[in-house]
Amino acid sequence: MITLFHVSDVHFGAEDPQAIAWFGERVTAERPDAVIMTGDLTMRATRSEFERGGAWLRSLGVPVTLEIGNHDIPYYWDPFRRLFAPYQRYAAVEKMIERELDLPGVTIVPLKTIARAQWRWNWSKGRVGAGSLRRALAMIDAAPKDRLIFVAAHHPLIEGPTKGTASTRNGDGALTALAEAGAHAVLSGHVHDPFDVPVARAGRTIRMIGAGTLSKRTRHSPPAFNEIRVHNGGFETIARTMGGDAAVIGDATADVGRLS
Repeated sequence: MITLFHVSDVHFGAEDPQAIAWFGERVTAERPDAVIMTGDLTMRATRSEFERGGAWLRSLGVPVTLEIGNHDIPYYWDPFRRLFAPYQRYAAVEKMIERELDLPGVTIVPLKTIARAQWRWNWSKGRVGAGSLRRALAMIDAAPKDRLIFVAAHHPLIEGPTKGTASTRNGDGALTALAEAGAHAVLSGHVHDPFDVPVARAGRTIRMIGAGTLSKRTRHSPPAFNEIRVHNGGFETIARTMGGDAAVIGDATADVGRLS
C-alpha cells in the first residue's frame, strides 16, 4: 500500500503552531511515502515565510512535492514584483516545487492554477492557462499506463461541496481534458475544507479531492489534512482532523473498472 499525506494552505505568517506540530508528529509516527502540498505555503509570499515553510517541509523527512498557490506570489500592492518577478523569493523551496516523485504505481502531475493578472477584480481565484494544461496532458501521456494519475493543483477546477469558492476559469474544460487523458483525481486546496467528490467526465469517473488547512484561517472544519491510501488499483481518501478524528470521505475502489 502507498500512503500519501495531502496537505494545503499552511499559510506561514498565519499558521497554526499546534496544527503544524500535530501534522509533523503524524508524519514522524506514520511515515507516509510522500507529502503532496497543494499551495499557499505562505501568507504574503515574503522571503522569511518561504524560509520558515521550507524548513518545516524539509524537517518532515519524507519526499515532498509542492504546488504554488495564490498567496505564494506577491500581493496586488506590489504590482512590479507580482508581474515581473513573482518567483524571486522561492529559493528556500525551489527544489520542492513540482518535484517529481518516484512512487510505485502513482504519478503526480502538477497543474498551475494561479495567474499574475486576470481580467477580473479578484486575482486570488483560479485560472488554467492553455500552456499549463498542455504540459499536464503531456505528462499524463508520458506516464506508464498502469499508473494512477493524481493531478496536483491549488484551486479546485470546479466548485465542490464547500462554502469557499475557486471560480476557476477554464477549469471545467480542463477537468474534462484531464479525465479524457486518463487522470484519476485532482488534488487541490484553497477552500480550507476537506472534500472528495466523484465527477463524471468523458465517460470516466475523476475525483475532485480538496484538503483542509493547517492555518488559523479555518472555515467549517478544524485544522485538517488528507490521507490517501492507494491499494489494489484503487484509492481512498481519509480526512484527518486535529483532535484525532478521521473519516473516509471518498473511496475510489469501486471505480477501478472505470479508472483504467
